[in-house]
Amino acid sequence: MLIGTYEHNMDDKNRAFIPSKMRDALGGRFIITKGIDNCLNLYSMTEWENFLAKFERFPAAKVRNLKLYFCGGATEVKPDSQGRVVIPQKLKEHAGLTKALVILGASEHAEIWDKQKWDERYDTITSEDVYEIMNQIDF
Repeated sequence: MLIGTYEHNMDDKNRAFIPSKMRDALGGRFIITKGIDNCLNLYSMTEWENFLAKFERFPAAKVRNLKLYFCGGATEVKPDSQGRVVIPQKLKEHAGLTKALVILGASEHAEIWDKQKWDERYDTITSEDVYEIMNQIDF
């Protein structure tokens, strides 16, 4: 399970440090792809396969754009000896990443956000919103 929030900087070569707890949960190599809300999602190889398997439950025409969105920009990465991965330019642009990053756990996957965008997004989540959603899904 991926949990926690970490702040790190991306260097001039688009390398982002992935905290050791996250690297341990993600495995020796993992997938980085577009996320919703202009962030990046990180999946272990097993969770990536589980994620893709969900598409098979629906007619191809219904999930075509989802496959293009998530698979088209996906890349497999392996952290270097210092725990860094290179963020491809297209993914960096998609998420609007600058220097300051937030890497956070989201249960079965992790996310990378530009710090300013994360702060803005996080500030919009209220306890009332969370309560309403929990009631809607009968949590």
